[in-house]
This record gives sequence, structure tokens and C-alpha cells, in this order.
Amino acid sequence: MEPKLIGAPLPNIPFEERTEQNGLPFWRSAKNPIIYRNPVKGVARIYNSAVVPFGDGFAAVFRGDTLNGWPLLYVGFSKNGYTFDICERPICMEQEDGKPYAMEYGYDPRVVQVGDTYYVLWCDGLQGQPTIGLAETKDFKKFIFRGHPVLPYSRNGVLFPRKIGGEYVLLTRPSDQGHTPYGDIYLSYSKDLTYWGKHKLLMQPKSSWERLKIGAGPAPIETSEGWLLLYHGVTQTCSGYVYSMGGALLDRDDPSKVLHRSENYLLTPEKEYECVGFVPNVVFPCSTLTDSVTGRIALYYGCADTVFSLAFSTLDQIINYIIGS
Repeated sequence: MEPKLIGAPLPNIPFEERTEQNGLPFWRSAKNPIIYRNPVKGVARIYNSAVVPFGDGFAAVFRGDTLNGWPLLYVGFSKNGYTFDICERPICMEQEDGKPYAMEYGYDPRVVQVGDTYYVLWCDGLQGQPTIGLAETKDFKKFIFRGHPVLPYSRNGVLFPRKIGGEYVLLTRPSDQGHTPYGDIYLSYSKDLTYWGKHKLLMQPKSSWERLKIGAGPAPIETSEGWLLLYHGVTQTCSGYVYSMGGALLDRDDPSKVLHRSENYLLTPEKEYECVGFVPNVVFPCSTLTDSVTGRIALYYGCADTVFSLAFSTLDQIINYIIGS
């Protein structure tokens, strides 16, 4: 039987048929980059960002690097998944007691819908040190800050889109203050989104293209074959880092079990907008859209820490590639 996406249909998913014969399961949009430099007043670059279905279109939480170089979070809306109306002011969050939350900085957000609530996770500053921030919203206008699930230092916080065994499940990458030497993906569990524990090592760097570090990308996609986890992997060359994308399948009932993992990358910097920019040679996956009827998948990813792009695939192509590689 062919693998199936578990979830709702999305008939308006942005999608283009394959024209790029690259030997990989993903191919790029002919419209890339879909967001260029200086996309809105006061913002120099939008890149590693998250898009989700919302209403009759899509909502996004963007990483926007301001003209002074400081990263903040911005909201945007789209009818077609390609062009976005981006709010000029950064997101202002409030705490659960109604008082404003003073965000130090915010970057690389992920967004996942659980029930009727959208949860936003991002790299937040906690007394100047990077860790994971967690907030919720129902309308992308009012955001309630829910706290920091883990202590510094940690990045790449990604929440599964439903409870598993009665618990929320979170992916993180514990790190140091910089970018190395820690590069492993961990799981954490919570019954209430407040108290987290039962931390487990999930994956470590394995292949040459990811030998330095790995980190979770979009929210895991539930399929008949398991949870599809797309993640970034980093290798170090004589001219700097190279960020590529890998894939793995996790057990649906126990996501700490890795069923399959790709030996080869699924996407790597090849186009000029991925290779040339503020940080060269980066593809950084942050969100996906899926259509359970057709098996189509649209991937949003950041390029060279400079622009925002789209790539496409289908579930069967990804699964066959991960198992066969």
C-alpha cells in the first residue's frame, strides 16, 4: 500500500509539478525566492520562518532581522501561500496575567496547530542566553507567552501536532552559547505544556553532510508509516558551514524510536540564492503544508540567512527516498 498522510485535506496548497531533475525528492519553486531582501519597512531580511493554514488562506510567523541586525518575530497573511502581507510592527506578546512580555529577541520560529490553538516556538533570550520560547494564539493577533520549556542553552524547539500517549512531545537541540560542540536532537514530554521532563536523546549527527550538528525542522508530519521528521544537518568545510536537509521516520506511538533515516540529504544549497547571502550555503527548513488527499507537501525554508523560499514533493517520493538511501 502507498504511504498516506494523516490529517486534513488542503485543496489550496501551493504546489508546482516537478521541472527540476536533481535526483532528490524535493524540487524548488520556479518563483523562488518568494520573499526577497527588505520585504517591509525596517526589516532587512526575512528567512527561517513558519507558515500554517489559517482561515481560507495561510498565516505566518516570520523571523525578521531589523536594520540594526536584531532578530524579531513578525506576523504575515497570505491567500495563496506565495505572496504575504507582512505587519510592519513586530509581535507584542502578553503573559498569562495580562502583563506585557518583554522579548529580548526572537528567531527561527516554528508554528503548529493543536486543536483550535496555534503554538509558536522560537529561539528566545532568557537573561541574554538562547533557549526556547513558547506562546499560543488563536487568531495571530493576540499572543500569550507560556514560558520557556527548557533551560539555556537550547535551540530548534519543535512541537508535535498532537499529544502522544496523553502527553505533548517537544523536540529540541541542547547547545552551548555558540553553535558547537553540541549537535543532537532530544525529546521532552509534558502533560500541561508547563512542566517538562523525561528527556531522551533521539538522534545524533551521522553522515558526512551532517557531521557537525543536526536540529529539528518543521513540525513532524503524521503518516501511515510513522512521523516524518525533516531536519537540518550541518557540515564544516574549509570555507565554512553548509546547511542541508535530512529526513527520518519515527514510530507513531513512541517517537523516540527511529524507524528509518536517510543516509543522503534531501535538499542542499545549489541555487545562487541558497549559496550567496548573509550566511552562505544554507537551506533551513521550518514549516510544511500537507494535503492528505493528494499526498502533496510544500516546504518553506530559509536560504543563506537572507531570503525565504518554497520547495515541493509528495509523501511517496520522500518515504521511498528515506528508506532507499
